[in-house]
Amino acid sequence: EEWSHYNENIREDQKDFVFVKFNGLHLKSMENLQSCISLRVCVVSNNFITDIHPLQSCIKLIKLDLHGNQIKSLPDNKFWSGLKNLKLLYLHDNGFAKLKNICVLSACPNLIALTMFDCPVSLKKGYRHVLVNSIWPLKALDHHVISDEEIIQNWHLPERFKACNHRLFFNFCPTLRKGTTYEE
Repeated sequence: EEWSHYNENIREDQKDFVFVKFNGLHLKSMENLQSCISLRVCVVSNNFITDIHPLQSCIKLIKLDLHGNQIKSLPDNKFWSGLKNLKLLYLHDNGFAKLKNICVLSACPNLIALTMFDCPVSLKKGYRHVLVNSIWPLKALDHHVISDEEIIQNWHLPERFKACNHRLFFNFCPTLRKGTTYEE
């Protein structure tokens, strides 16, 4: 009872959070983040999270880092279509096994960069081709800019333009340096 006022103030303050970084804290739930309606950057990597539905109210998200968790399935199209500002999504090193489940990301209207490497689904034949042709705004997948060769089936380009060529490598999830702002 004596802490109830303190808890109410925390919930009220969470509405104004624009950046959270909770990596490696052994978190199992994201329920506390559902009140963070101003959230733009959310880093919740290397935890034990299995469900990301609480983020549904975080419609201002631009970057969402969920790598290294225990997520096996994603929310439906309605969830992703509500995240109209989401551009960067890091899902690598999770338990996704079915391409069908990943294709719900096509409802995310501005997703330009996605990581899914080190997930069982990334080992499936045609993984890149299916994602590239399902998520239209996507420009980079698993640290490589998407090649035209991946989009147009049976089209062969010179080596320098082929999918996953070292010239098309792009590190769009660099480690955060101490003192950087969420805009950086």
